[in-house]
Amino acid sequence: MELSDPPKPVTGPMTVDGAEVRPIDHLLQRGDPARPALDGRSGKQTYAELEVTLGRLAAWLAGFGLEKGARVASWIAKGPVAALMPLAAPRAGLVHVPVNPLLKHAQVAHILADSGASLLIGTASRLTTLGAGDVPVGCRLHREDDAACAMSGGEALEPSDAGSDDLAAILYTSGSTGRPKGVMLGHGNLWLGAVAVADYLKLTAEDRTLCVLPFSFDYGQNQLLSTWFAGGCVYPLDYLTPRDVVKSVDRRDITTLAGVPPLWVQLAELDWPEEVAAKLRRLTNSGGALTRPLVAKLRALFPQADLYPMYGLTEAFRSTYLPPALVDSHPDSMGSAIPHAEILVVRLDGSVAGDDEPGELVHCGPLVAKGYWRDEARTAERFKPAPAASRYGGMAVWSGDTVRRDGQGLLYFVGRDDAMIKSAGNRISPTEIEEAAVAVEGVAEAVALGVKDERLGQAVLLLLRSASPELKGEVEARLKAELPNFMQPREIVMLSEFPRNPNGKIDRVALAKEYAA
Repeated sequence: MELSDPPKPVTGPMTVDGAEVRPIDHLLQRGDPARPALDGRSGKQTYAELEVTLGRLAAWLAGFGLEKGARVASWIAKGPVAALMPLAAPRAGLVHVPVNPLLKHAQVAHILADSGASLLIGTASRLTTLGAGDVPVGCRLHREDDAACAMSGGEALEPSDAGSDDLAAILYTSGSTGRPKGVMLGHGNLWLGAVAVADYLKLTAEDRTLCVLPFSFDYGQNQLLSTWFAGGCVYPLDYLTPRDVVKSVDRRDITTLAGVPPLWVQLAELDWPEEVAAKLRRLTNSGGALTRPLVAKLRALFPQADLYPMYGLTEAFRSTYLPPALVDSHPDSMGSAIPHAEILVVRLDGSVAGDDEPGELVHCGPLVAKGYWRDEARTAERFKPAPAASRYGGMAVWSGDTVRRDGQGLLYFVGRDDAMIKSAGNRISPTEIEEAAVAVEGVAEAVALGVKDERLGQAVLLLLRSASPELKGEVEARLKAELPNFMQPREIVMLSEFPRNPNGKIDRVALAKEYAA
C-alpha cells in the first residue's frame, strides 16, 4: 500500500446497542486523510500516513507466525510504536498486552507469565533488566527499534474483519489488592469506549490531546482512541515534571488534557500563564474523586475549560461522568451513566435502591469486559448476571463500590466495601474524612486508614501530605467541627510525599503496610 492508496473500504459493520461498531484497527479510517493524527518528537503524521504505518507494524507482527489470539506484550515509552500497538496487534489477529513502562522486572515477569505472552517488544534498556527466570519459555524478545524500523517501509497489512467479541487486549490492573489481574477487552469494548467518550466530551477534528497518562491504563489508552474517533490529533508525552505539561500545552496548542487527582494537585500548584491556560478547552479526571478545594482551584486556573469529573473501573472501562454545567452546583457528584452504559444502584438482595439509599454500583451493557484472563474464580466474584431491573441483562460488573443516587439521578460515591473502616459498629467512609481534611488550605492530599484497636475494632489513622506541619492542629479543629465523634482520627501523621503506584495514584496499600500494620 502506498501513501496515495485510499483506505480499504469497510464492509458489513456490526451493530451493538444501536451503534455501529467496527474492528478497533479500523479507527484511523474515520479521520480526514490529510489532517494530522499523531505528532511529537518523532514528527507529524496525517491519518493517511498513520494508517499505512499501522499496516506496516501489523504486517511485522504477523510475520512472526504466531497463532491467532496469541498475546503480544509491549514495554515501551510513549511514541509511535506505543500509540499504534493497540491497533496493530488486533489487526494481526493478536491480543495486545501493554505493560506500564514504570514497572520493574518482577512485575513484568508476572504479567508475561500470566498472559502467556509469545512476544515482548521493549526498549533495549528495559529488556536488559530481565533475568532468565523472568521470561517464560517460548516468549521471544524484540527491541522497540525493530518495530520502529518495520514501520518505515515494506508491505502493509490490510484491515481486519474481527468480530465485536473477538479479544483485542488484556489490560492488567495496578494490583492494589493482590497480584495484578488481566482484564479481557474485545474489539467492541474498545470501539464503544472511544465512541462514548468522544460523544460526551464533544471532541472534534480540531482538538489536540496531550497524552500524559500511561497507555497501559484504560483511561490513558482511551486518550488515543477517543481523539482518533473524533478525527483529532494526539501528542504522546513522557513528562519528567509537571512543568513539562505546561510547556507542551503552550507549544502544541493543546485543547484536551486528561489526568488523575495527584497530577491535578501538582498542576494546580504551578503558575499557569493566562494565555497558556486559555488554550485548554476541557479537563477530564478519573482514577479518584476530585476534592472541592481542587475543583475550585482548577475552575479558577482554567476558567475557559470544561471540567469533566468521571468514574470508571477497568472491568467496565468508564461508568459515569458529570457534565461541566453541573460541576459548580454538584461538585461531589460522580454524575450519571455515560453513553452505552447502564448504571444501577442495588441493595443486597439485587433490587434497585431508592433515592438517597446507599447500594452497590452495578455496571451493565456492552462496555462490560469479558472477565479476567485465566481466572474463573475472580471473574465469578466480579462478573455476575445483571440485576433483574437491567434493560440489557447478560453479565454485569458488580463494582464493590457503595454509592447513592439522588432524586435527579446523580450518583455520589460513598466508599469501597473493602476500604470501609469498621469502628465501634460504625461503617466509616475514608472518603468523607479525607474530603474534610483537604478542605483545609495547605493540605494537598489525605488518606484515611483503619488501624487495629482493641476497644473499637478499628480506629482512624489520617495521613496528610502538606508542606506545613503546623496545619495539623487546624485539621483537627475542622474535623471536630465537621465530623461526628466516631469519625475522629486517633492520630494524624504529616508527610511530605505519598508513594504512588505506576498509574500515578496514591499507593494506599504501601501506606497501609507502613502505617496501619
